[in-house]
Amino acid sequence: MTATDADRRGSRDQTDWAGIAFGVTLASLIAYQQFKLPPVLPMLLERYGYDRTLAGSFMSVYAVAGLLLSVPIGRWLARHGALRGVAVASLVMIVGNGLSLLAPGNGWLMLAGRALEGCSFAVGAILGPAIVGGCASPRHRHFAIALVSAWIPIGQIAAGLAAPFALAQDHWQWLWYGGIAATGAVWLWGTALARRHAFGRGTAGRRMAEPPLSRREHQALLIGAGVFLLWSGQYYAYMTWLPQYLIEARALGPVAAVFSYLLPVVVLMGFNILTGEVLRRGVGVTLLLLVGVAAQALSWWLTPFAHSDAAGIALLIFYGIAAGITPTCLFALPGAILGRAAGPHAFAILMTGRNVGVLIGPILMAVLQQGHGGWGAVAPLLGVTTSVATAGALLLHARYRRDAHQARS
Repeated sequence: MTATDADRRGSRDQTDWAGIAFGVTLASLIAYQQFKLPPVLPMLLERYGYDRTLAGSFMSVYAVAGLLLSVPIGRWLARHGALRGVAVASLVMIVGNGLSLLAPGNGWLMLAGRALEGCSFAVGAILGPAIVGGCASPRHRHFAIALVSAWIPIGQIAAGLAAPFALAQDHWQWLWYGGIAATGAVWLWGTALARRHAFGRGTAGRRMAEPPLSRREHQALLIGAGVFLLWSGQYYAYMTWLPQYLIEARALGPVAAVFSYLLPVVVLMGFNILTGEVLRRGVGVTLLLLVGVAAQALSWWLTPFAHSDAAGIALLIFYGIAAGITPTCLFALPGAILGRAAGPHAFAILMTGRNVGVLIGPILMAVLQQGHGGWGAVAPLLGVTTSVATAGALLLHARYRRDAHQARS
């Protein structure tokens, strides 16, 4: 296959592992930036007395930025390439972190800083998977997608492991200082890689070109975005407030709550990678997505029956398994729908759905806590949410099987 043929088909002969490592690191860093908040949120609430709806907005504002900017960013990246995207995302992230540190007692200023972080997140959330997909050969594509689909748990784990140090020092700001330093380092790394074209053909230069989407491809991506909306809404609702729940409802200390919070995240990351291997062996993306989302729904319907500590731990593990399967399939979905490496525009459609879910989930959970059902109303509501997502995954699987059958006949 010639280089031109590879470009036309959206594939490459050799895997660019340096580019893949960078794409995964970039995505994981922006996940760290978002998830550095939940482990120290109980401290922030106690110290600064934020309204809980406002505190939920510190997570959801990331989604507002993504919702408004994902599609324009996808088009901008297609025109200008990865290097400019990395530079802009890094600069905005550093400014956002700095703004949050200026006067943390002012909740609205903290929100403004998080909003700038969210703008940077919107760039990285598209750019990271697009770089990884473009740097992987067909042989390694599923493994590469599994790696990049673990960006959220990698970032969560990094933030969770750093949090006990910050809590012990009674200085939550250390998580923000670390984020600024890591962002600067990744910016320098990206510049060095781009200069020697390690992002792979078409991603480090001026353009990240991709063929136009057909109507049917666009419809399938929209359904996938709907599933991502519902799944991400319940995930971010749960993960934003889980440390607070463990402290208030389970009477754990702050450090114990952080480590309990990390349990499903560690399981999730392991199943991200395992799911990639299952996909590589030929199991269909849409079938595995259906299994993952259905298992997620089951975990919520079982939650009211988990009265003992042992049952609670088992349910956290089961939740992590289901939550590990689903995002790997969602990030592999554009490639499965298009039959080629997906570019930034396809990922932008998917990420728009995700961002709506992230917007709604944490704020809705805050509202439930403030006298509209309390913690007891969470599981049934999220059970309904993930059940609807299961119906969407079933529709997507049926369409995919029908299209595959028509292609063979």
